[in-house]
Amino acid sequence: MSTKTLEQVEDQFETFQILNEEGEVVNEAAMPELSDEELQELMRRMVYTRIWDQRAISLNRQGRLGFYAPVAGQEASMLGSHFALDKEDWILPGYRDIPQIVFHGLPLHQAFLWSRGHFAGGVIPDGLNIMVPQIIIGAQIIQTAGVALGLKRKGKENIAITYTGDGGASQGDFYEGMNFAGAYNAPAVFVVQNNRFAISVPVEKQSAAKTIAQKAVAAGIEGIQVDGMDVLAVYAVTKQARERALAGDGPTLIETMTYRYGPHTMAGDDPTRYRSSDLDDEWTKKDPLVRFRKFLENKGLWSEEKENEIVDQAKDDIKEAMKKADGTPKQKVTDLIGFMFEDLPVNLREQMEEYTAKESK
Repeated sequence: MSTKTLEQVEDQFETFQILNEEGEVVNEAAMPELSDEELQELMRRMVYTRIWDQRAISLNRQGRLGFYAPVAGQEASMLGSHFALDKEDWILPGYRDIPQIVFHGLPLHQAFLWSRGHFAGGVIPDGLNIMVPQIIIGAQIIQTAGVALGLKRKGKENIAITYTGDGGASQGDFYEGMNFAGAYNAPAVFVVQNNRFAISVPVEKQSAAKTIAQKAVAAGIEGIQVDGMDVLAVYAVTKQARERALAGDGPTLIETMTYRYGPHTMAGDDPTRYRSSDLDDEWTKKDPLVRFRKFLENKGLWSEEKENEIVDQAKDDIKEAMKKADGTPKQKVTDLIGFMFEDLPVNLREQMEEYTAKESK
C-alpha cells in the first residue's frame, strides 16, 4: 500500500516542457506571452553567457581568474528563471549562479574580482537586491526563507529566489529552509538545477526519490520539474511560481533538469572520470542554445549575423571588465580588518595598527 502511494506521488511530477530538442513547440497552451524583442533578448543573454563562460575558463587556465564554476549547458535554467523576475526581487545565488546576478545588475568586473577572492567583488552596489554567492552548499536556502519572510513582513510586492544544485538538495539546510518558508507562507522560490552530478556523485546515489521536485510535498509547498534545457519552459514555471508567491499561495520548489558541459569547477575536477561520453553526447543534443536558436530562426527572429554581433560584444565587454578588475588596487590585510566591524573591538584595533605599520613600509 505504501509503495503504491509513493508511486502515485512520484507520477505527478512529469517534466514540463514547451520546446522539444528540435525547437518545436509541443505545448502551445503553455507558451508565455513574450514579445519578439523579449525572445531575442533571452537568446542574446544565453549567447553572451556562453561566450563569457568560454573566456572565463581560458582566463582561469591563464591564472588570471581564481575560483570558477563553468555554466555552459545551464544557460536556459539560469537565465530563463531570472528573466521572470522583477528588478526589486532578491537573488541568493550559489557559486555557479554568477550570470543571474550580473544580469540583475552586478558589474561584470566585480564578478571577476569575486572570482579572484578580492573583497571588492563582494561589495554590492546600493539598491541591488542580491547576496554574495554562497560557497557553503545549501546555506542560501535557509537565508532565502529569512529574506522572503522579511519581504512579507514589510509588505513588499517582491520575492526571494535562490539556486542550488542537486547536491544542495541532499543537505539538511535544503529541507529546513523549505520547511520554514512553507510554515510561514513566505514568498520564496527555490530552484534546484539538477545537472545530475554533485561534483562526481550521480543524483541516483544521492536520494531514493524519483525526483527532487517531489520533496516539496513533505514541506507542504508546490513542486514542479521542468526541462532545464528549454528556456521558455523555465521562464513560464518561474513566472507562475513568482505570481503564486505574491498572491499569498506560498513558496515553490522548481527542479530544472539540466546538464553542465564542463567540469564542476576549474579546481581540478575531471568529469571524464565519472561521466560517460554517451551521456555527454545525449545532453549535447539538448543544448539550450541550439534548441532556442532553431525556434527563433523558424520565426525569422534570429540570424548568424545577429549572433556574431553578440559574440563580439561579449568579448569586448569581458576585455574591458578584466582591464577594470586588473586596475583595482590589490587588497590589503587592513582592508579586510576594516570591513569586519563599524567600530573595531580591541583585538582588531591592535591588529589594524600592526598591519598598518607593516603595509606602510
